[in-house]
Amino acid sequence: MLVLRLLNVVAPAYFLCISLVTFVLQIFLFIPSMFRDPSTTPLFSPALLHGALFLFLSANALGNYVLVIQNPPEDLGKGLNLGKGAEVVTDWLDGSRSPGSALPSTHFCRLCARVTQRHDHHCFFTGNCIGSRNMRNFIMFCLYTSLACIHSLVAGMTYISAALSMSFANPLAFLTLLPHSVSQFFSGALLSSEMFVILMLYLWLGIGLACAGFCCHQLLLILRGQTWYQVRKGMVVRARPWRENLQEVFGKRWLLGLLIPVLNVGSDYRRQKEK
Repeated sequence: MLVLRLLNVVAPAYFLCISLVTFVLQIFLFIPSMFRDPSTTPLFSPALLHGALFLFLSANALGNYVLVIQNPPEDLGKGLNLGKGAEVVTDWLDGSRSPGSALPSTHFCRLCARVTQRHDHHCFFTGNCIGSRNMRNFIMFCLYTSLACIHSLVAGMTYISAALSMSFANPLAFLTLLPHSVSQFFSGALLSSEMFVILMLYLWLGIGLACAGFCCHQLLLILRGQTWYQVRKGMVVRARPWRENLQEVFGKRWLLGLLIPVLNVGSDYRRQKEK
């Protein structure tokens, strides 16, 4: 439990550090290097277009990140006399202490000390549980973080390609970039700043793929009307049309939430017991 609590503090700090480093590299290194092309007009220069795109992706990723933290799932234990200690809460969840009182997909998170309905999982990178109130913001956070990492990866590869006079037309060039760069760095042929950018390329690739995987996984669960907690516990859910499942999470005005980081709009979360 101590390790999990420590991870719950370290993971958000790690994400914020990576975000700060990415922002500094994009604004002060990658984007200024694109101003070298004098043939383009200032309005449609690659630097301005890439800068505007990066700021849009970053604002949505960080905005939804903050909304996930500020809007945890509702604590159902506040209005119930559950007593103190996890044992009493566990008895209430499985219905052994009060028959029929257990709610569907209800879970007591020891890290958050909160009883939540429609519980999906505990996200260490946000230090918060993911449930009905912040599920849409969590998916948008994963989506825009993945896109921001891919954008930074492309911009970084463009910078390294120009700095080292190499081409990434061959896919094997990226795979062999790290071992060649390490040998050149220790031999003194590669600058420390260039080596740092190369390391960040692989970090962006890993984070981008992981966030894209999380996003696709959650979307598949939403289409089926399930949460990850229900899947792990083997709970049977009532079959509903996939359109209703999507509307329950994203709301009727889903386009607004897709373009700007806002709270759940137009959603009516069901809090009734499933039979």
